[in-house]
Amino acid sequence: MSQVELTAALLRSVALPGRYVGGELNEIVKPDENAADGHRLLRFALCFPDTYEIGMSNLAMRILYDVVNREEELAGERVFAPWTDMVEAMQKHDLPLFSLESKRPLDEFDCVGFTLSYELSYSAVLALLKLGRIPLRTAQRGESDPIVIAGGPVTYNIEPMAPFFDVVQIGESEEILPELLHLLREHRVKGNLSRAEFLLQAAQIEGCYVPSLYDVSYLEDGRIAAITPLAEGVPSQVKKRIVADLDAAPFPEKPLVPNIGIVHDRISLELFRGCPRGCRFCQAGQIYRPVRERSPEQLAIQLKQLLANSGYDEAGLLSLSTSDYSRLPELMDTLFSVIGEDKINLSVPSLRIDQFSLELMERISRTRKSGLTFAPEAGSQRLRDVINKGIDETEILEGMEKAFLGGYAGAKLYFMLGLPTETDEDVAGIPDLVYKMLGIHRRLKDEGHRLRKPEITVSTALFIPKPFTPFQWVPQATQSSLNHKVSILRDRLKSRAVKYNWHDQETSLWEAVLTRGDRRLADVLEAGLDAGIYLNSWEEFFDLEIWRELMERFGLDLDFYVYRERDRDEILPWDVIDIGVKKEFLWREYEKAIRAELTMPCGDFCSFCGVQHLAAPICVQGAQAVRASKKQEGASL
Repeated sequence: MSQVELTAALLRSVALPGRYVGGELNEIVKPDENAADGHRLLRFALCFPDTYEIGMSNLAMRILYDVVNREEELAGERVFAPWTDMVEAMQKHDLPLFSLESKRPLDEFDCVGFTLSYELSYSAVLALLKLGRIPLRTAQRGESDPIVIAGGPVTYNIEPMAPFFDVVQIGESEEILPELLHLLREHRVKGNLSRAEFLLQAAQIEGCYVPSLYDVSYLEDGRIAAITPLAEGVPSQVKKRIVADLDAAPFPEKPLVPNIGIVHDRISLELFRGCPRGCRFCQAGQIYRPVRERSPEQLAIQLKQLLANSGYDEAGLLSLSTSDYSRLPELMDTLFSVIGEDKINLSVPSLRIDQFSLELMERISRTRKSGLTFAPEAGSQRLRDVINKGIDETEILEGMEKAFLGGYAGAKLYFMLGLPTETDEDVAGIPDLVYKMLGIHRRLKDEGHRLRKPEITVSTALFIPKPFTPFQWVPQATQSSLNHKVSILRDRLKSRAVKYNWHDQETSLWEAVLTRGDRRLADVLEAGLDAGIYLNSWEEFFDLEIWRELMERFGLDLDFYVYRERDRDEILPWDVIDIGVKKEFLWREYEKAIRAELTMPCGDFCSFCGVQHLAAPICVQGAQAVRASKKQEGASL
């Protein structure tokens, strides 16, 4: 094995050298020794296409690092995107990209895997492959080159990056990744499979998508004509794979403790996956179905071990909607019994304002108070019904009143602009709602309550239609209409108690291209690498005009991807993926959205979305409901 040498002079020449040296508490370094079967370990590089501070905050990175290294025959090491000063230093000294644990060059790993959570990180993926001296495209790689794989939420439409990945994991990787790597060991270590044979066998693993084994043809108008498997045994659709029992799933008992401050510098407890709500704009709520919870008992065990093995004094409770955890009061009691008198802070994000109670606040405030974050998403009741938010204004205002009485100054409120059917009146409902909150604060103060000075932060993001949502067919709002709506809010949110932030439109526009894009964008992305684009997810490095020019160079129209309404029967780039939720269900939800009709949450009602066949308690109930319905019709499920 060769090893990249990081001299003291080189490290002194860059900012935050702790990003590159490794050696953290609980780091795992496996020696170059053979496994029990007499063959060497398979070396896996777990890559995050952003900086150390962001990648080390990613829970999936921590879980997969632990999952791989639990396996005797596998060795996992981490790779993060170096900052631009380190890239310059590496190029100056002719150094390849390397792992933190062993400083092994990236091209000496058997497999290189990327965790992808944001479409704008695609450019960094290509740059890391280039820095690692790995051929960019699957078609360019030979038998000795690493297998390049990807996983994460954006892989549900990986088509713009399809030519660059050998295998893409669809679903949750705790089970997929070890199975895939053990198969790869048969190829790379034991020599029992050629690269082509490995890819063909990988395509038959549940949850593995091999893009090179599918042909995509196009109509004259640019829409997709067909997606066709190229070999026998390759499925026409790749089914999502999930972990059915989270209590039995592995978790990192000894979490990595970073060398430098990171974005989310705390331990994390994942309460559950999925969300029962069914908000129509939310991709995560669809792709992570069905809901699966960890028990309070298991979460308490995890908290105790994580605290003992890390030295952290803060734990974040993670989920898509924490207040929908079915045993939340019991959980809080259980976790606080673990904490005891220790000054450990519990942060509880993702609260629904309608379920926020004084009782819960009092439990949280036994430790230091963290800020409150609520997401009403829309200013008017009509538009909240369109997106199936399932919350009314009375509940929102009652929740804020409880927050004020609980000792909070206010909250961060998140809304979206450009939602389907949105009008100026809907937008004006945002400041109307905020000023009603401030009015409640004044009333409570007049009644004699001792309150903190009110502080409300309003943030608006631009709605981007995402794959596998009921809005996947709709066009994105134009830049001119969004500018107009932002101006409405800037004019009306002028109270000293209110701060207004809005998201950059240009990055949202490029994200919209990539999130619903197809394989023809791969040429554009590769040309972006040649143009020097690297950390594209950082606003200081983003330039939409470069992307516009590159799109034109390859004869592609940005408007085709962003502003075009799709027909119901159009073949979409991501139709090769089966997430369990049926396309027919998504269309029904779209039609209900246009009528501003609500759909009940999963725990209360089965909407027959299609995931009933996946093993989870709520969907067991759903399957029973479906069977009962079919039985009444004289049929069987």
